[in-house]
Amino acid sequence: MRWTVLSSDALIFFPAALFFVLVYHRNRARSDVAWHIAMILLNPCLILIDHGHFQYNCISLGLTVGAVAAVLCGSEVLTCVLFSLALSHKQMSAYFAPAFFSHLLGKCLRRKNPILSVLKLGIAVIVTFVIVWWPYLHSVDDLLMVLSRLAPFERGIYEDYVANFWCTTSILIKWKKLFTTPSLKSISLAATVLASLPSMVQQILSPSNEGFLYGLLNSSMAFYLFSFQVHEKSILMPFLAATLLALKIPDHFNHLTYYALFSMFPLLYRDKLLLPYLTLHLLFTLIYHSPGTHITLPKTKASSSFSFTSFPGYVFLLRTHFFISVILHVVYLTIQPPQKYPFLFEALIMILCFSYFVMFAIYTNYTQWNLSSHVRSADKEKKQI
Repeated sequence: MRWTVLSSDALIFFPAALFFVLVYHRNRARSDVAWHIAMILLNPCLILIDHGHFQYNCISLGLTVGAVAAVLCGSEVLTCVLFSLALSHKQMSAYFAPAFFSHLLGKCLRRKNPILSVLKLGIAVIVTFVIVWWPYLHSVDDLLMVLSRLAPFERGIYEDYVANFWCTTSILIKWKKLFTTPSLKSISLAATVLASLPSMVQQILSPSNEGFLYGLLNSSMAFYLFSFQVHEKSILMPFLAATLLALKIPDHFNHLTYYALFSMFPLLYRDKLLLPYLTLHLLFTLIYHSPGTHITLPKTKASSSFSFTSFPGYVFLLRTHFFISVILHVVYLTIQPPQKYPFLFEALIMILCFSYFVMFAIYTNYTQWNLSSHVRSADKEKKQI
């Protein structure tokens, strides 16, 4: 079974990562390219989940990365085919759907025949889904059975102690007791759409490759924070998008890596993956701080105009967060929780990670919207010249 996961990495995820890096880094120093591909391939969350649980997230994530690379090189039909395959393999790929939809729609609306452009992409999606789902289309019962497996609503709005909005706020608001499952489905859908909407609107109004990458990050984080039935491993989706932007937001990417791993710490510890958890942490830190790469990169106007580091007390808050997380690591491994509160430490880890994810989402959404103003100011400068 281990070899099947490794072969999936080698056949799908690795080539897709290389495809993305070659397209994204057409005019960049080799050291930066090497560092970036190392960050994508050395995805500690993906390695721990796929090779610890023996899952196959690398297939859907690899197809998604391939679809992203296809967007960057202008192959929109290939984008639709690859992302449709990713959706068919794992429904969690829907975390990225708002970004793909809004970016492609925004580009189609700027063409001479927008309806024809949309129809062409729609046909590519429909044909791909028909081919993949053909064995189940002959029987309505078989089709409904498969669809019901894709949406396990009976499990509830969240699972275990995942660091998203519903689980974190359930400490004070007992969502499962106050609302029925159908009501929670509607509420979570509305919250997810509202959280994704700013990013989608920005890409429809002003589509760009960099904005698209931020859109992937913001839509996947919106799904992680607000959608129905989120698992700890769902952090794989926003974290993958963050790896694609690692050179744009190196400091925030470093912090996100730490808290993404920390949010899965109780799950990984239960699965006896403590040693791989620590080892990958160390390996990532060594490669991240390798000399001559991202630290020397100049910041763009769009990314440097706003930063949490400019807020008074932010650095202190971040260091306090980190200090508390280290203490929680030690406490979780050495101390038994009170019998009255057997999941006290999991709840504290959840609250700490959730607070960082919210700050990170605010920053990346603001940065994406700031890209639009940067593009408009650049256009004005060109007209004046």
